[in-house]
Amino acid sequence: MGVKKLFFWLTLGFFGGILLFSNLVPQSMGVMAQEYEPVNNTTAINTGAGIESVIRSPRVAGNLTSDTSRNLTSEAGGGVVENSEITIYEQGIALVKERREIELQNGVNQVEYTDIPSGIDPTSVIIEDTENEDTAILEQNYEYDVLSSSNLLEKYLCREVNVTDRNVEVYTGTLLSHSGNSIVLKTEAEQVVVIKDFSKVELADSSGLSIRPALIWQIYSPVSGTRELLISYLTSGMNWKAAYVLMSNAENTEANIRGWANIDNRAGMTFENAVLKLVSGQINRVSEAVTPVMEEKAVADERATQTLFVQEPLFEYHLYTLENPVTLENNQAKQISLLSADSVPIEKKLIYDSSVSEKVLAYLTLQNTNESGLGMPLPKGVVRVYSTDTSGGLQFLGEDRIKHTPEGEELRVTVGSAFDLTARRNETDYQRISDNVERVIYQIEINNSKSEDQSVAIVEHLYGEWEILESSDSYEEIDAFTIEFRVMVPARGTKLVTYTVERRF
Repeated sequence: MGVKKLFFWLTLGFFGGILLFSNLVPQSMGVMAQEYEPVNNTTAINTGAGIESVIRSPRVAGNLTSDTSRNLTSEAGGGVVENSEITIYEQGIALVKERREIELQNGVNQVEYTDIPSGIDPTSVIIEDTENEDTAILEQNYEYDVLSSSNLLEKYLCREVNVTDRNVEVYTGTLLSHSGNSIVLKTEAEQVVVIKDFSKVELADSSGLSIRPALIWQIYSPVSGTRELLISYLTSGMNWKAAYVLMSNAENTEANIRGWANIDNRAGMTFENAVLKLVSGQINRVSEAVTPVMEEKAVADERATQTLFVQEPLFEYHLYTLENPVTLENNQAKQISLLSADSVPIEKKLIYDSSVSEKVLAYLTLQNTNESGLGMPLPKGVVRVYSTDTSGGLQFLGEDRIKHTPEGEELRVTVGSAFDLTARRNETDYQRISDNVERVIYQIEINNSKSEDQSVAIVEHLYGEWEILESSDSYEEIDAFTIEFRVMVPARGTKLVTYTVERRF
């Protein structure tokens, strides 16, 4: 009888277990299917700002979950980028393009991209897999919490540290706060100690901080293998300016001209064997990039190359491409030859324009044409003028800042004021003819202390509807509001120019 009861209860328990299992298993399987349901909707992907153009929804069935992700780190270290392409703008920014090989596994990969400039704009990053368009960037994080004494202490708040003061006395306790060279600790005896002047702080480790800024990407790859990614981004801290040297002959009829591209790299990275391109023109930006202040002083590179740039139009700007790769060291200013032209015809002009200066100014002018030996768009920059003295040596005459000068335009360089020429302009008579008409007489006097005659151009600006009623010398209408008298001032003499103008308003 006991055996029959035992058999009955065993049988009942067996079938009860089956019924219980059949009810529980389908519900559990339904939860797992929901958790690992493939995500193929772009709206479900949390994309990083600024890289939407290269984000694509995976079109391959699969699970974007933690068990398929890989923790892969790609870092070269050393702060050097090789074989990149750099386009530098006059506004203190640069576009960097580089290719990097990264080992990816099928699924979601975590990639740490460490060799980046400190001035990188993380919202400008573009990543392209040229071989597989299904590769997608799911997330990007910019880690800029780099290693520093302040960051280290901030990380160790509410943690135990050892602090040594100037008297070599060691305090152990929980770090409560820090400011400058002052630290507040809570010791094991529950005492709060303020150490105002410490010499050393001992910490456990600093593994949570990066030595350099880094971009952390979540990259989905449909296949496993080595991939070549094309990475582009904007960075501040790189700038270029044009500078020119004009070496005139003693007669001021010809000049040798040298143009230089001055490149300043303060981006926090060295670029080796880079394809260098320079853009001249005013690009529009939503906000001006701020060039970071570096502790190291930029040092000019004395190994200036004579390789010339190839110029081509780019939108409404001009692009200059260096024919050979170049290395741009971090915290270095480099000069590279932009143009070279010999025996360029020039002309010396003495101009008096009272709206510009009270003195007679000396200019050197030239034509930016192929016939003159130039004939290329000249970026804005500083022109330094030299001339030969009686012994044949070069002497510095002056400098001027020129604007962008298109091909075919006249280039006018202000050298300085004429020492032996003085000018004076007076209004000698004024009449109010009616409510909107006035008549004025002007007198311009030029004095010449030199022993030879001097040719001077006198520039006058007129406004409203004007008419010259009378003038002592002939003039040329430069535009609707400007006239120019070209006169010869006698040696050790004076030239007087008068004219009467009637203006209507």
